[in-house]
Amino acid sequence: MKKIAIITTTLLFIAASVSAQVNHDNIIEEVVWVVGDEPIYRSEVETQIQQMQYDGTKIDGDPYCVIPEMIAVQKLYLHQAKLDTIIVPESSVLQEVDMRLNYFIDQLGSKEKVEEYFRKPIKDIRDELSEYVRNNNIVQEVQRTLVSDIKVSPSEVRKYYNSIPKDSLPTIPMQVEVQVIALYPQVPQQETDNVKARLREFSEQVNSGEREFSTLAILHSEDPGTAMRGGELGFVSKGTLAPEFAAVAFNLNDTKKVSKIVETEFGYHIIQLIEKRGDQINCRHILLKPRVSTSDITAAVHQLDSVRTDIHNGTFTFEKAAQYISQDKDTRFNEGLMSNPNTGSPRFEMSELPQDVAKAVANLEVGEISQPISTIDAKNNKEVVMLVKLRSRRPAHRADLANDYQVIANMLEADKRAEILQNWIDQKRRDTYVRIKEEWRNCEFKYDGWIKQR
Repeated sequence: MKKIAIITTTLLFIAASVSAQVNHDNIIEEVVWVVGDEPIYRSEVETQIQQMQYDGTKIDGDPYCVIPEMIAVQKLYLHQAKLDTIIVPESSVLQEVDMRLNYFIDQLGSKEKVEEYFRKPIKDIRDELSEYVRNNNIVQEVQRTLVSDIKVSPSEVRKYYNSIPKDSLPTIPMQVEVQVIALYPQVPQQETDNVKARLREFSEQVNSGEREFSTLAILHSEDPGTAMRGGELGFVSKGTLAPEFAAVAFNLNDTKKVSKIVETEFGYHIIQLIEKRGDQINCRHILLKPRVSTSDITAAVHQLDSVRTDIHNGTFTFEKAAQYISQDKDTRFNEGLMSNPNTGSPRFEMSELPQDVAKAVANLEVGEISQPISTIDAKNNKEVVMLVKLRSRRPAHRADLANDYQVIANMLEADKRAEILQNWIDQKRRDTYVRIKEEWRNCEFKYDGWIKQR
């Protein structure tokens, strides 16, 4: 129902936080830096060091120099956010925190196991995560504001490209352009009826008190992201859910009753309310997906096999067949040409293609057409049968201006952003009171001028 990012660094952050807390339970906290009126504590530094060590992140230099400077820079951004009254929506913070907590629960098995692992109640974990996420989001918003006006012209890009040593240009991986003709076999009505009948049976069992909704979700739901949590989504806002799902879920009021059957692009659902909190909701769901019959998939394969033969015989072109036969609305009016959702370009690195499409492309020469393949379309979660044609293949190469203009332009924009932020930090540091404890001063800092000369 919603995408849950695997955020291992956050898990490590809290693990380190717990460790730091345990190590410092019996000592008075030591202030090692002061930035403006904000202290930086020794345990705060050691928490970050532990996090990066757990994460395998290389610390370039003495960690007791690098980490407090990183924290100090963050405090400069947070101070600027106060001056500019920059805030981030609390709903987005809560949503991200819930996503991360749900991931921990999914990985460790239950809320109780999460509390046991972190040696603190869920409320405390939530509070720490909220501050961590909120501060990160605020810093990103300040940075975005500072660099929002950056634009580069073609002449600037050319000048920048000519100034870069050619052996310093990035290597562009092999890229391909791919065309497809896609057919979506229809789900038989009887299959849909069977799925709905099963969901009605589940609803009756829950409403009568015969079975627990969460038990049925674990046993039967086809949503792998929530099934093992008893179908629980965690707190989400309307915008993160399929519209049809959200319309029903947000109108639920009785936590003991089950919703009507809801159809979305993912399949058919029943929903049970757990709790409402402001503009967010936590609920359980059971998802069942009607299946296309094997005979219908076979029929689509035979149809596309005939189309492939006709193209080889010159009866019509792949491009015409895509226009008149393909059922993929995203490509049929563009000669079947796929568009990279990450860049808007027709070029894909092999890792960016859907897995089954990439496997087909790997065995094709330019201009060749694959045998029909059967797969699941990630865009709509439907079974699809398709022909794949390799339109072009460009080997790995050093970026050049003629073919990789946008890559070069992005590099220039990134350099300009880095320069603006560097200059801002330099100025902000000069204007901000900073005190560093004597034994923490013997460092080669990234930014000069932290230690004011008397």
